[in-house]
Amino acid sequence: MNTKQFERIKNAKGFIAALDQSGGSTPKALKLYGISEDSYKNDEEMFNLVHEMRKRIIKSPAFTDDRILGAILFKVTMNSKIDDMYTADYLWEKKGIVPFVKVDEGLAELNKGVQLMKPMKELDELLKNAKERNIFGTKMRSVIKELNEEGIVEIIEQQFEYGKKIAEAGFVPIIEPEVDINAENKAEIEDIVKREVVKQLEKLPKDCYVMFKFTIPTKANLYSDLFEFPQVIRIVALSGGYTREKSNELLAQNENLIASFSRALTEGLNANQSEEEFNKMLDESIEGIYKASVEK
Repeated sequence: MNTKQFERIKNAKGFIAALDQSGGSTPKALKLYGISEDSYKNDEEMFNLVHEMRKRIIKSPAFTDDRILGAILFKVTMNSKIDDMYTADYLWEKKGIVPFVKVDEGLAELNKGVQLMKPMKELDELLKNAKERNIFGTKMRSVIKELNEEGIVEIIEQQFEYGKKIAEAGFVPIIEPEVDINAENKAEIEDIVKREVVKQLEKLPKDCYVMFKFTIPTKANLYSDLFEFPQVIRIVALSGGYTREKSNELLAQNENLIASFSRALTEGLNANQSEEEFNKMLDESIEGIYKASVEK
């Protein structure tokens, strides 16, 4: 593990940019960016287009380490290059930004009110690849849609099972049990999520470091006392479908919670914007998210 990167993620001010749209979410991300589905014929062309979008964001003068701690990549982006450097190396060596990679293989069908992660059949191979690409940490996402205790327990157990395996391989896993922002009884669901997370943390070896990515909780500061566990190095928040303005407003109410926004980060960016327009809008987006993350 890179100790400089570890210290940066644990202690520095800023937020984590989520640039990890995968096969299922990429068409929507491209559409919001002004690129329609008839602009590409296959997955390869689609991923090339989204890499150009990510590359434009990363190379922007607004995308700097004084406000951004880390960036979460998709595996295709991890194995793609920016100016003849692999993306993770460019992020760290040129920008001082810590690279993460999304490792889950998508969501299973809804069952017991939740969507578990599909079995990660390629995890070992992906982690080997990630080590070669100088990746610091990983991210994996599950979704909770209903108040079903049995389903929620399964979500948290699965996340920690994979998290421990990832940590043993030398990475810091971001555990992400997303609670749907439109779920009925959202606050009650989040209480159960926290209870089950605490149970798992109590069993976790002291030298097994983890991060969490939560939906911004209905009860402000719900997750703050998880920092009492030495294994927890950072807690970040997803935007979950809220607008950037709403995401920032809710995030600012939670101490010790920083952003890891995807759609809210890129909201308003467009392929047809001039570099000046693009960089100005991205700078405003980053500044707003940064302030909501650190100015409590």
